[in-house]
Amino acid sequence: MQKEQLYKGSLSTIVLKLLNDKGKMYGYQITREVETITAGKLVITEGALYPTLHKLEAKGLLSVEIETVNNRPRKYYFLTENGKKETVTLLNEMKAFIRNMNVLLNPKPA
Repeated sequence: MQKEQLYKGSLSTIVLKLLNDKGKMYGYQITREVETITAGKLVITEGALYPTLHKLEAKGLLSVEIETVNNRPRKYYFLTENGKKETVTLLNEMKAFIRNMNVLLNPKPA
């Protein structure tokens, strides 16, 4: 399995966590922040990010605010109250998944 597939399945959680930590952000800013945090090991394309943002918005987890920057509209995304609750749930699920994978990949000798 390629690492891109692993990340793709986690993209919603990554976006929600980032917005939870940073507040409102626009799409390009999200992609740059992920690249910075991962030292370039994870690059999120617009083709992956924007469908995820739209899906999260449709689920009521994100809201959108449009601001004009340099005479151009910029769409900022931020968590709704439901989005904040869902972020906690997804992060707990992700932590449990990582713990279980750790046990499976590094079993203790009997």
